[in-house]
Amino acid sequence: MFATLTAPSFGPVHARRMRGKTVLPCRPRRDAKTRRCPHGRDISCPTRHVEADPRIGQPMCPDCYDYTAAVLFNAYAGDLWRRFITYLPRHLARLAGVTQKTLFSQVRIRFVKVAEYQARGVVHFHAVIRLDAPGEDYQPPPASYTDAMLCDAIDQAAAVTLPIDHGDHVVMLGFGPQTDRRPLHSNTLVSTGRPLDAAAVANYIAKYATKTLHAPGVPDTRIRHASEIGGLRCSVHYRAMITTAWDLGARQATGDPRFRRWAHMLGYGGHFLTKSRRYSVTFGQLRAARTSYRRAQRHPGGERDPWGRPLDETVVLVLSTWTYAGTSHSTATPGAELALASADMARGH
Repeated sequence: MFATLTAPSFGPVHARRMRGKTVLPCRPRRDAKTRRCPHGRDISCPTRHVEADPRIGQPMCPDCYDYTAAVLFNAYAGDLWRRFITYLPRHLARLAGVTQKTLFSQVRIRFVKVAEYQARGVVHFHAVIRLDAPGEDYQPPPASYTDAMLCDAIDQAAAVTLPIDHGDHVVMLGFGPQTDRRPLHSNTLVSTGRPLDAAAVANYIAKYATKTLHAPGVPDTRIRHASEIGGLRCSVHYRAMITTAWDLGARQATGDPRFRRWAHMLGYGGHFLTKSRRYSVTFGQLRAARTSYRRAQRHPGGERDPWGRPLDETVVLVLSTWTYAGTSHSTATPGAELALASADMARGH
């Protein structure tokens, strides 16, 4: 299944709505009484936005937009996804009429998930969720586990909520109602008219390896002081989200350092890609394959030492991982004694 889990609405924003290849009006309103928000602003928009319209994703009324909830969702989106993965096998077992122990003896749930920023600055997830038979050879599950059953389990697991203590009240976070899940078949077509097969989804997910938040003026490094926020050359909406994240990290608010640490990312501090270990090859296997390939390119006849003798890792110790040990002189050495004497002379001077 190819599933998309979006964030809920935090207030009306400008959007580019499509029906096939036709661009629809943004937010048309016929009733004049519903066109005004409690702050007196017109929240209707008959414009058919183009892709490069800078208004896309911007709130129609900044005072109505719930910036605190939006930043909280970004900060805890990873926890919400983990809760979704926890509840997915439970719902699948209930739909199959078996216990979870029996379920795990028959199938394994594999997934790969990527995170993407929407134009409004809130993340949503695209995931490929697959059922395998137990084992290491990637066999299909029993025929009793159908795609319709997995669809229902995804819908029910996507209804999970995550309570977050915020001040004197609790904020309930959850995914939005626009959950989309589609089976990966060549006869499944998307809005572009192309088949939603495995190759199309692989290309769709792979593009997020190089895709970043397209927000002009949003910094790519951490913000160290609140005075830096005022100098950002970004939209008012993104600056408001950054300011909200910074304020949530204050000791008087939550005191959680994650909000200020990831304020430049609008509160989201997770990785762009996560996957189950047995979904496919691991990053360690990919790195080892690249190392072997480069070694074979540079040394077609095998590596040799300066005396022409063959080299292998059983003879020569190859350090491929370095760790930080510390910054100081080794104790009980002449260098340490000289350093201590020099520091004592400097203090005396």
